[in-house]
Amino acid sequence: MEFDKFCKLISKIENIPLPAEPSQLKMSPPFREALQEKQKHLIKKAKKAGVMALFYPNNIQETYLVLILRKTYKGVHSAQVGFPGGKLELSDSSIKAAAVRETFEEVGVPTQNIEVLRELTQVYIPPSNYFVQPFIGISKQTPHFVKQEDEVEDILEITLTEFINDANVVTKTVSTSYNMDVVVPAFQLNGHVVWGATAMMLSEIKDLLKQVL
Repeated sequence: MEFDKFCKLISKIENIPLPAEPSQLKMSPPFREALQEKQKHLIKKAKKAGVMALFYPNNIQETYLVLILRKTYKGVHSAQVGFPGGKLELSDSSIKAAAVRETFEEVGVPTQNIEVLRELTQVYIPPSNYFVQPFIGISKQTPHFVKQEDEVEDILEITLTEFINDANVVTKTVSTSYNMDVVVPAFQLNGHVVWGATAMMLSEIKDLLKQVL
């Protein structure tokens, strides 16, 4: 979709109720509920993070969404696909400010170029004990992406057409941080399997966009 048209249509999301948890749960891993119940004593101490679903035009004004492939490391989100974003720091004025700052740090989009359109539904992530607050935003300028070398393995540019195509919702067997393989609902995007909390957030974004596009 041409980006100017996308911007006109997406402006309507401000007045639409969020699809919220029912939309997210369509892409929830089967073990999530049991894991959340097991960790309920930790939830009160959960940390907070903000992430950005950033849409932008490429050099011929087609609409894209940026995701990142995280580095392989000794942690629960090693080598997974996610949104640019990160934890709330003391220097951040809000979760939204943290999401904007981290988007600049991880993929190089200047903070002044990021227009945040709407806060989405928060997601709790049991493996890392985080509440993650997603936001949907746009950059009207074509970004010159620069990845944060110590955290980001690759920057993934996803066309809007690929993202909203129902054929790219699949079922895959993945390895988890709990040393077991499980079958999960996922998005297949740019040759990558996107599952877990990121897929849950993507599901809400997709359902929201389909109401206005």
